[in-house]
Amino acid sequence: MDFKRADRVAGLIKEEISAIIQRDVQDPRVMLSTITEVKLSDDLKCARIYFVCDSEKKQNATEGLNRSKGFIKKKLAERLTLRYMPDIKFFYDSSLDYSNKIEKILKKITPDDDK
Repeated sequence: MDFKRADRVAGLIKEEISAIIQRDVQDPRVMLSTITEVKLSDDLKCARIYFVCDSEKKQNATEGLNRSKGFIKKKLAERLTLRYMPDIKFFYDSSLDYSNKIEKILKKITPDDDK
């Protein structure tokens, strides 16, 4: 199974951005965000970074991450040795919210077997 270079670099970016958010970013809106996925273009110039947090705080977290984008990109450039540092964009990952919604619906439909 062959992996593209973009997939390997995306994994590195995910690890490093997670560490940067936990240790270096001081914005309280961002600190409780978790990076779920990084999609990197094949030419390594654009990275779409998906994150999750409390659904009530997703707007604040998105604003905080976008405001911290320059700082995160600078720290990322210090840690990775890439010729071009990709342009990063943050997106809320709604797949967990969707799966929770499906799980609630299924619990309403199926009776409890424990009784």
